[in-house]
Amino acid sequence: MVEKRTATETKTIAHGVKRVNDSTLTKGKTRVKTQGVNGTKKFTYEVTATDGLETSRVLVREEITKQPVTEVILVGTKKPSCDPNYSGACVPIAFDVDCAGGSGDGPAYVEGPVYVIGNDHYRLDGNDNDGIGCE
Repeated sequence: MVEKRTATETKTIAHGVKRVNDSTLTKGKTRVKTQGVNGTKKFTYEVTATDGLETSRVLVREEITKQPVTEVILVGTKKPSCDPNYSGACVPIAFDVDCAGGSGDGPAYVEGPVYVIGNDHYRLDGNDNDGIGCE
């Protein structure tokens, strides 16, 4: 006995990923702008069965039932505005930087503590030279 019927199958369409440079984000930072979403595709087959066993399967229709959404990741390209000679707090890059609440006249200030990891050219650790400034 030969029977014909239709069968459907749904498969996932993986979403893509696109990386886009962003000059407003600091270099090395990333942010998801658009969350990726997988799509789906439906396949419809004409199936022939002989004596209850499938003997052929012919694809008769293929349709995307849900479009995938590409994930967009922003990649920072902006140079950091923090002095790389210090860590623990963002020491701005300026003509002169002083500890906030201290006796310095700026024009830029930083809240401590900050750790000197390079050249202490702003002399933030000028008092005791223990590697920690604005204590």
